[in-house]
Amino acid sequence: MLVSIVTRAKRISTPQIRARKGGEPIVSLTAYTTQMARLLDPHCDLLLVGDSLGMVIYGFESTLSVTLDMMIAHGAAVVRGAERSCVIVDLPFGSYQESPVQAFQSAARIMAETGCAGVKLEGGEEMAETARFLTQRGIPVCAHVGLMPQAVNVAGGFKATGRTEEDARKVTADAQAMAEAGAFAVVLEGVMEPVAAAITAELAVPTIGIGASPACDGQVLVSDDVFGLFSDFTPRFVRRYANLGEQISAAAAEYAQDVRARRFPAPEHCFIPKAR
Repeated sequence: MLVSIVTRAKRISTPQIRARKGGEPIVSLTAYTTQMARLLDPHCDLLLVGDSLGMVIYGFESTLSVTLDMMIAHGAAVVRGAERSCVIVDLPFGSYQESPVQAFQSAARIMAETGCAGVKLEGGEEMAETARFLTQRGIPVCAHVGLMPQAVNVAGGFKATGRTEEDARKVTADAQAMAEAGAFAVVLEGVMEPVAAAITAELAVPTIGIGASPACDGQVLVSDDVFGLFSDFTPRFVRRYANLGEQISAAAAEYAQDVRARRFPAPEHCFIPKAR
């Protein structure tokens, strides 16, 4: 037990993330596997096990088909691969909206079975009671407002928010309600830049932007977008830092050519009996 406590003490905590308000920007990326977590961990403050894994890993059209068991399996994998980053796991659609009690049961399972530092949930004023219920019972909450993928059917698609004064007031009220309910940080997704900047200036907790504003207290992106693992579409708010998808395809093509030409495996790749 002592070894486990010492190991966890090395990690960046949710209070430390909260204390970064107005300070050094928070660096965050998504991670879904142990190996990716190991690669990202030295460079990130927060690793988000997002329900975006439904589309990235499983090929779903949206995040709505993601289950609690999926989030737990991938959350545990990321925690095993990260030594210092604060690991946060998404509550998937249908696992928390029914009631604060349902949310607590789902979040408690995630934290107990993964060892993560907290959970993220989508929703603003309507979910403030739930966020307060969780935080009062020892579960750190990262809020997510603005463009909310789990509500894509209600919103009519993936659309930026804050385009009208009414929208701007709504997303601002949502962020404020979640911060007041005890969220240690608020993700602002797809929020018009001036609105996101204004929310960041008003909130007492850090904002983490994705398609929002450079004024946010931190930034998060889907790792597979950043590394160019998707070739068909790149969201406007993403900067590609590599084109690994092309490199993987090229490597697979070279491997296929070598196998078909019987150039692989070569003798050095085989177990050859030693001469006696």
